[in-house]
Formats: sequence, C-alpha cells, structure tokens
Amino acid sequence: MTFLFLALAIVSEISATISLKLSEGFSKVIPSIIVVIGYCAAFFFLAQALKRGMAIGVAYGIWSAIGVAAVATIGALFLDEKLTPVQVGGVALVILGVLALELGGAH
Repeated sequence: MTFLFLALAIVSEISATISLKLSEGFSKVIPSIIVVIGYCAAFFFLAQALKRGMAIGVAYGIWSAIGVAAVATIGALFLDEKLTPVQVGGVALVILGVLALELGGAH
C-alpha cells in the first residue's frame, strides 16, 4: 500500500510540474488549477506513504528520481525541449543513485 501512495504522489507531482510549464506563468487558468491541486495531492500522498512506514530517504529519492526522469522525457517528447547526451547521463546518474540508496538499505 505504501508504494501505491508513493506512485500517486509521483503521478501528481509530474502532472503539476508539466502543468506549471503549460500555465505560462500562471496566466492560463486550467493548468494553474492543476498545478495547485497536483502539488497538494503529491504532498498528501507522500505523507501517506511515510505514515505507513516508508523511509523518507527512500521515498523522496524514488519520488524525485522518477519525477526528474519523467518530466525530462515528457519535455523532450511533447514540449519541444531538448535533452543533450550529458543531460541524459545526469538523469541516469540520479536513477542509479536512488537505486544505490534502495539497495544499500536492503537487509
């Protein structure tokens, strides 16, 4: 159940972040509303995952790594943003760092 809450937090945060770009500085109403709701939902769901025993370092690491990778990918695929090989490598390093954090805590 904790991973379900974490997944909901990640989806909410990604939606809010993409909507932040689409809101054009909060000048568009619908994306602006999605930003506020999305970030509130993201923190609510993250809090629920933590409440149910997920370690904060692991939860935040997974949340941020998947968020960074997804937002960068969505930006490149749908928002006409460029990803250089160095940036792709940076995203890979973030993911590897979270993986190391997760594996390092395994018993």
